[in-house]
Amino acid sequence: MSFPQPPRSKGPKKPPRLPLSAFTPPNTGTSESFPLAPSPSTIHPEILIDANVVVQSKDLRDTVKQWSDEMAEPLEKRTGNVIISFAPNYLNQIAEDTTKDLSNITAAIVPFTLEKPESEVEKLISELPVPTSLSTVFTRASPEATAGLRWALERGRPVDIDVQAILSDAVLEELEDILSKAAENLDSAPPVILSNILPPPTNLDLPIEKLMNHPTYLAFQAQIAALSLFAKVYVKYLPPVWNAPTPHTPLPGTTPSSSETDIGLQKEWKTRIKMYLGPVIEAFGYERIIFGSSPSTSSRLQSLAADWYEIAREALAELGVEQNFVNAVFGGNAENVYVDGRN
Repeated sequence: MSFPQPPRSKGPKKPPRLPLSAFTPPNTGTSESFPLAPSPSTIHPEILIDANVVVQSKDLRDTVKQWSDEMAEPLEKRTGNVIISFAPNYLNQIAEDTTKDLSNITAAIVPFTLEKPESEVEKLISELPVPTSLSTVFTRASPEATAGLRWALERGRPVDIDVQAILSDAVLEELEDILSKAAENLDSAPPVILSNILPPPTNLDLPIEKLMNHPTYLAFQAQIAALSLFAKVYVKYLPPVWNAPTPHTPLPGTTPSSSETDIGLQKEWKTRIKMYLGPVIEAFGYERIIFGSSPSTSSRLQSLAADWYEIAREALAELGVEQNFVNAVFGGNAENVYVDGRN
């Protein structure tokens, strides 16, 4: 099975317009039959799997402990699990670090260089005591990059691709080309998970009211629609590489200590994120979106796991999705792809 080259999309479909009456209960005097939807701040996944906890320079156990400490309050008594993603500069330390206790780790993602996969990666992915997949960085297409991705797909394991390039139409064509050629004539191609595109890198200086009709946003919708035609391509829902750190989000029920400016920034982030989530949900469906708390390794700004979890979760919930949707994006899809191999 391979990734056939899909026809070029002319843009996302427009959702049908529903009459206002579709959102209003009939005037029967029995409004209790139409209970209010739960507040987005109260909707959590039943089990969280954070599919992108990046280990860069700290000890593996320190990274997991930091994540657990940051997520203790948002999770309360809920179950939280992590999928460790080793940064490229950590490759030589993986073998030593993973001889330690991995009981708190659900799966691991091992990096390789797209144009020239390292020889030690093969040994690592076969010896790690947890389900293991691969990750790489895409900047441009080349025959070497195509060969490297094919090498990874032939291992039969999921492959994360961090798209560290502005997704112009030209870059999109290159990405589509490498996806198609690398999987050509493979009996069974594993999933490919794209990151750094939901939300895409952008500049917060562009006002939201201008973003809606901006060429870059219209192009994003068409590009997402085109990528969704690859049936085994997923999208990771990560902190965006914007020109600001992820804003701190007070926990529900607590008194915000942030200034009015910070609170306004949190709301602006959620509004922008929902603008990008909408087209991705329409194109990919909730079964092919996977939450993670660490941004692309190209980011140089701070993002705490708890802050992104709260913003990402509430942005999704504010779109009016159901509980099973939240369960899938924040846990079920990661389990299917990285742990169970169901895709």
